[in-house]
Amino acid sequence: MIALENVAYSYGGGELLSEVSLRLAPGSFHFLTGPSGAGKSTLLKLCYAELLPTAGHVTLFDREVRSLDRDEVAMMRRRIGVVHQDCQFLDHLPLAANVTLPAMVSGRDSVMADLDDLLNWVGLAKLANSLPPQLSGGERQRAAVARAVIMSPDVVLADEPTGNLDWEMSLRLLTLLVELNKMGKTILIATHDLNLIRAAKQQVPARVLRIAKRRVQLAGADL
Repeated sequence: MIALENVAYSYGGGELLSEVSLRLAPGSFHFLTGPSGAGKSTLLKLCYAELLPTAGHVTLFDREVRSLDRDEVAMMRRRIGVVHQDCQFLDHLPLAANVTLPAMVSGRDSVMADLDDLLNWVGLAKLANSLPPQLSGGERQRAAVARAVIMSPDVVLADEPTGNLDWEMSLRLLTLLVELNKMGKTILIATHDLNLIRAAKQQVPARVLRIAKRRVQLAGADL
């Protein structure tokens, strides 16, 4: 689904990632760890063509990203849901409108019929008409998950999704991501929270990757 082959990425005159090879198979569950500044967010951006590699090849659904024009990139991104740590919403629109925004922009009105079920699934049905500033941090992150999956993507990428949450809410968000994986979605979560990884490994066969010295390696069994 998503494959990186000998990928490098340079920023500010220095190489941030080097010789990265990675394949996200259908239905797989991955964690990406590493210290702050190691390149976790950059790697995720390479996975949804927000950034282009300075060397190597990134393939999305059997298409090399450099061969895609702007419209084709937009079509590919409909198959990839992204959950950001600091999720941005339009504060003047209610929660329901923010969640359905990707569908509205793409003209996929048919997904609106599933909105109630989706909001129920993330536990936000009663807040459908609330404005984003009225939501707690955990509610915003669950809304971000709902928005990421409104288009029924094949892959969900989450960048430090529990970074601002307490442990109870982190587990609740993890449960949603595990359920998505059990529905057949490919999941990649960038996180520094080893307890979250341990909790996930009790539920799904998650593969743990670590960025170290600009390269991605398989983490040890100590996790």
